[in-house]
Formats: sequence, C-alpha cells, structure tokens
Amino acid sequence: MAYGYYCQPNSLALHLMASCVIPLTSRQYIGLGHKVNTIIEIQRKIVIRINEMFTQAIEIASKFTRAIHSISRNYRSQIVVPSAVTLFFINSDGWAFTCGHVATRLRAEKMINQKAEHFREELNSLKGKKKERTILRELEKKYGYSKTTTFELVSTFMNCVEGDDSVQVKIIKHNKYDVALIKFKDYTKLLCASFPVFPSDTSGLQPGKLLSRLGYPFPEFANFAYDESSDKIVWTEAGRQTTPLFPIEGMVTRRLADDEENIYGFEMSTPGLRGQSGGPAFDADGKVWGMQFQTKHLDLNFDIDQEVLRKGIKKRVKDSPFLHAGDCIHIDILKSFMRDNGVQFTEA
Repeated sequence: MAYGYYCQPNSLALHLMASCVIPLTSRQYIGLGHKVNTIIEIQRKIVIRINEMFTQAIEIASKFTRAIHSISRNYRSQIVVPSAVTLFFINSDGWAFTCGHVATRLRAEKMINQKAEHFREELNSLKGKKKERTILRELEKKYGYSKTTTFELVSTFMNCVEGDDSVQVKIIKHNKYDVALIKFKDYTKLLCASFPVFPSDTSGLQPGKLLSRLGYPFPEFANFAYDESSDKIVWTEAGRQTTPLFPIEGMVTRRLADDEENIYGFEMSTPGLRGQSGGPAFDADGKVWGMQFQTKHLDLNFDIDQEVLRKGIKKRVKDSPFLHAGDCIHIDILKSFMRDNGVQFTEA
C-alpha cells in the first residue's frame, strides 16, 4: 500500500516559520529540536502502520476464506475455461457466505449437465435415421444450443470439508440482495478452525473507512482437461490444484440504498475483482464489515484524444476512462440474514 499519508504538524510549522524572523534562545532551539524529532518518530510509526496495517488482517481472513473452482466449456468446443469465486465460513457448524449470483450458478450446474447428457442420448438414439447434419440442427434448435451456450459446468469446493460423495450443500438465497448462505452437510470433517468476528457496533461503517477484500480473481489451477473419448470435461491428477488468494484495499466512498432508501451496502474506491465475489471486506483488525458482490463502472467524462510518444514513435490515443468501484453487502444485512436463518456468529 502506498497512500502517501503525511502527518502535518500545523502548530509546529507556524513556529518554524516564526523562527525565521524571531530570534530564539539556545534553550528554545533545543526544545524545538526535541519536538521535531518527536514528530519525525510519530510520522515513521504512522508510515510503518499504514504499510503493515492489513498484513495481520489478511492472515486472519485467509483462515476462513475459501475458493470455489469451476471449469466449463461451450457447445461444440473443446476449450476448457477455468474460473474461481469466493466464499467465507461463518461458524463451526459448516455455514458460509457467498454471493447470490454464485449460488445461482451452483444451482444451475446440475441442470446444465443433465441437459447436455439428454442431448447426447437423443443424438445417439437418432443416428442413422436421418442425415447426421439434419439431426444435429434439429436438436440444436430444440435444446437452444449455440457456440456461446455453456454446455458443461463442473465445480468443486476447495479445502472446505472432507467426506465422500454423500456430502451435500444447502443453499439459501436472500430474497432481495445478492447474498446467499451455504450449509455444508454430511461431511466427516470441516477444514476450517478459525471464523470471522463481526462488529457489534456498525455505526463506524462510514465514508473514509479503510477496508480490504480477499478472494480468488486470478485462477491458476490447471488440473483439468477435455476428455475426447467421453466428450466431457474432467478433473485430473496432473496440474496445479490451487489458486492464490489476492487482496485489494480501498476506502469506503458511499453507502448503497435500495428503492425504499434502505441501506444495504457500501461502495469502495477500488474495484472488487472478478472472482472476489463472495469474499469478505474487513478492517485492519480482521473484523468483517461486509461482502464483495459486484463492481460498477462510473463514467469519468474524461474523454481523451491525444498524441503521445511510444518507443520514440508518435501515436494517437483515444480513450474514455471509467472508475471501477467495488460494491459490498453491508454488515447489517449479513447479520440480519444470519439471525433470520438461525446461524450462530461471533460479534465483538
């Protein structure tokens, strides 16, 4: 982090300015030197604090933040596309938070894959009865498939629970906001032993508050492949299986209100990156104040049409920049949602 914070000693600055025209005794100079050294030491400590303020907090939040890895491919494509999103555990009963749109995708996975299986079965049953190209066109129309349609989707929860195929997840989506609860069921071991602390007093969530967010925006796992013999995407033993966490800090800029003027979230000065959806927004003490759910793009109205030099060559640059601001679900919404569903959580 490099905020360039500076501790401005206003009264001392005036004293220093006055000293340019008003003679001081040797004792006053010595006293002034002590004050300057004190200010410098305070500034040094502030800079160290700013540079390290989220180091411990990220370590705390990483203990309960997890990735959901997904692989998918489009119809008639063999290209496997990896992606990742985020959840964070709430308690030792196996409850976790993620975004409502993440929950929707998890729910859609079974239907997407069943539809693909039915398509394959019907295609195989009709082979030989008509020209294959004619059959294919008819079935594509029936099932609504095109080159941009997701044909297969497979997801896995990373480092969340141990158990066999009987492990289940219960999903409860909020009826208004982009947040969902996940309950892991029938597992043998929960792979999380540290859980978040939520603020009991939420009045401090105001513009100017510094927070960090944590998630998995850059999927680096590579343990997947397209299996031509089965025409399916599969997980493999080979290839990297993990994706690193990625934090991003920012300042709370504005509060978000719905059509009824109810505060449900807050905006931040930096974007929440794609893949960080469902991750916690926390302060320098690791306390969770919200959950990242979307990024919006604010038109700066700074249209650029300018000639610049690039590698010694003149180049015309045209651009319309936007400010990418991250939106988070407010802590009050999260706490209310947990209480409504009987989910235990820790406040302090």
